[in-house]
Amino acid sequence: MVSYNKKSSLIGNNNLLDYKDIDLLRKFITDQGKILSRRLTGLTAKQQKQLTKSIKRARVLSLLPFLNKD
Repeated sequence: MVSYNKKSSLIGNNNLLDYKDIDLLRKFITDQGKILSRRLTGLTAKQQKQLTKSIKRARVLSLLPFLNKD
């Protein structure tokens, strides 16, 4: 029998993702600026889609960088 490790998500069930909450969105982005996968974040499919939309919207509004060049 295969056991799956359920990761606790940083987003509660009632919390909505907002593109203005930059500190929360940065937790779901790698050092290179890539969005973490659903498998790593432990989010539901609906939450992951909201997260992706929020991150992309924040990038367009220049709240988050597209690339992190160091």
